[in-house]
Amino acid sequence: MSTVEHMHKLSFLDLINICDNVRVHQPSPIPTSFDAETLIPLYLTESLSSPIIGLLRPLIVQQLEAENNFNRENGKLEMWNILSSDETPRVAFQTWLDTHAKRTAAMTELCERWRDSRLFDDVCGPKKWRNEMYPIYADPFGVHDHPDTTKLGESLNFVFEMERSACALFGVITYGVHMSIYDEAEVDGQRTLRVWVPTRARTKPTWPGYLDNSVAGGIPSGMPMFESLVKECMEEASITADIVRKHVRCVGAISYFFRTSKGWLQPEVEYVYDLLIPSDVDPTPFRPKPLDGEVESFELLSQNAVIQKMRAGLFKPNCALVLIDLFIRLGYITPENEPDYMKIVTRLHGQFDYERW
Repeated sequence: MSTVEHMHKLSFLDLINICDNVRVHQPSPIPTSFDAETLIPLYLTESLSSPIIGLLRPLIVQQLEAENNFNRENGKLEMWNILSSDETPRVAFQTWLDTHAKRTAAMTELCERWRDSRLFDDVCGPKKWRNEMYPIYADPFGVHDHPDTTKLGESLNFVFEMERSACALFGVITYGVHMSIYDEAEVDGQRTLRVWVPTRARTKPTWPGYLDNSVAGGIPSGMPMFESLVKECMEEASITADIVRKHVRCVGAISYFFRTSKGWLQPEVEYVYDLLIPSDVDPTPFRPKPLDGEVESFELLSQNAVIQKMRAGLFKPNCALVLIDLFIRLGYITPENEPDYMKIVTRLHGQFDYERW
């Protein structure tokens, strides 16, 4: 069977396995050579009661040891406490990195040096660098706060921020917003669904040319989820803020643990939004149009056309999951027509095996 023939047979559960493809300390849904790697937890401090904020591959732990040597040789403080001989092997920030500002400054210097030296060129090299800071939280399922939005003296879930492109090197949980722009109508007594689907620009540093959700983007550090969506709607799709604030609603979140083809770790949460185009208004203001160059074009596709392209592997993996969630919520995927319904529903809302970190 050819690759193309195989990809046309992808089921909804197959699509989830492609995106949610990591199991911590156990074989992954689609076994790979990376399953043999021992992932080391990244703690905020050396205490075993400290929050765990990431997972490190062995080659990253080796590099952090080299960074400590580099700092010693240059008369600087070591950044990492590497507890490899302890009963619980782990890596933590050194005690002098005791504030979010100190940790942010240290991580910024480190990531920029890796960028300039092209050490991990395929992840955070000059061509992959995003120049966008992502927040890291002590509790990845807790509140999205920030020093700029919290009263002085209040405790923070926010512990530092770092360059977006380097997050996969440290296995930290990142966050984004994804929205579906769609309409529904009744034809011959049956509901029909159409969704606006963009093609990603060929110049994008990740997944160039793949199909995407109507609007999607990361949540920059310090920006609320909905405001991030308002920004992305204008930048990517020319949808104005007044339309977004009046018609968009938050409908939940999906979560998955993705490992790239090179083995890098990307546990992600995507907050999910809907923009249902009202049937009794002029649809023109709701029609997405490229603006900032990240999208090549938009096409209004029927549900069947969307599913066909999903099963052909043409969508960016996490975008397929958002569409599966949409079809479930609107009642197009049901326990009656999908034998893997419960597996699909529960897998869309995983917790990254966080208790195993």
